[in-house]
Amino acid sequence: MTTTLAFPALLRLIDERSTAFRAAIAAAPSLDVQVPTCPEWTLFDLAQHIGEGRRDWAATVAAGPAPAKSVAAGAPAAPREREALLAWLAESTEQLVDALREAGPDRGCWNWWETSQSPQTSGTVARHQLLQFAVHTYDAQITIGAPQPLPAEVALDGVEEFLSTCVATTSAWPHKPATIDFHASEGRSWRLSLSADGARTARLPGTGTPPATGQAPDAATASARGTADELVLILHDRIPFDSVELDGDRTLFDQLSAWDPTE
Repeated sequence: MTTTLAFPALLRLIDERSTAFRAAIAAAPSLDVQVPTCPEWTLFDLAQHIGEGRRDWAATVAAGPAPAKSVAAGAPAAPREREALLAWLAESTEQLVDALREAGPDRGCWNWWETSQSPQTSGTVARHQLLQFAVHTYDAQITIGAPQPLPAEVALDGVEEFLSTCVATTSAWPHKPATIDFHASEGRSWRLSLSADGARTARLPGTGTPPATGQAPDAATASARGTADELVLILHDRIPFDSVELDGDRTLFDQLSAWDPTE
C-alpha cells in the first residue's frame, strides 16, 4: 500500500497539528469542561493524554524494535496551570518529533499493529501519530465550539492509515464476508475486505466514483462516500456513519464500529 505522505511531511504536520491542539487549549474558557467526543474526559484529561502518550511514543521509537512498549521513565506530570501545561505539551511533541527524526522512517520499532498491513517501523509510527494528533485536535476544537476540518492531506492519508493500521488484522471477521468501499470526494477510494481470514484494505483505482450498486461485478456490499475529513471522523466514531452518503447493507457499518478484533 502506498503511503501518501513522505516522512518529512509527517513530521511537519505532527508539529502543525500540535500547534493547533495547543491553540485550542489556550482558547478554552476552562480546562475542566467535558470533551463531547470523549465524554469520559475533561479538556485537561485530553491534554494529559496527548502529552503523556507522545512522551511514551518518543521513548518507544528511541528504544527501537523492543519486544514491549517502552515507557518514558521519570517524565514530569502534566501541570494544572495553563501556561505550564502548554509548555509541557510543546515539549512532549518536541520529544516525539526529535525521536522520529533521529530514527528515520525505516528503523524497526515496536508497535501494537503487528497483524495489520502496516510495517513495524518508525515511519509507520509517525503516520499513526499524525492521525492521533489530528483527531484529538478536532476533539479539543469541538470542545471550545470551533471545530475545523482536518487538513486535506492529513485526512486523505488518515483514511488509509486507519484502515490499514487500525482495522486490518488476521483475526476473523465474525459476520458474513463482506466488502466496504470508502470513497473520498477528493478523488481517492479504498476497499475493506472482511472475512474469516481477517480484514485487509486496498486502494481502488479511479476517481473515487462508486460503481452503481448491483451493476458492477465487483460491487461492494456497502459503501460510504464523503470528504476525507468526514470519513476519518466516522471511522473514529466522532460523527455518525449516516453523516455521509451510505449505500448497500448499512448494518455493516454498525458491525464494523462495534468490532474489536483483539477480543
